[in-house]
Amino acid sequence: MSNHPSRKQNTDVLQRGIMCTLIGLAVLLGPSFMAPSGMRDMVAQSYLVGWFALVLGIAFLALYLRRLAAAKKQP
Repeated sequence: MSNHPSRKQNTDVLQRGIMCTLIGLAVLLGPSFMAPSGMRDMVAQSYLVGWFALVLGIAFLALYLRRLAAAKKQP
């Protein structure tokens, strides 16, 4: 049995990384594009969630790139 992640696992990590990054950016940048309202205030107050999602997304993308580099080193 191999310790190497499958192509599907790598694709899942890439998709999660992209989605978390987009969610984080939307939460962080969204309030600046929204009209003043209660919803805007609620989204603005959840900036910690946005930063967490952004950092998590970047970590997933880094893991994907690391796996990709490791796969290219394999003979």
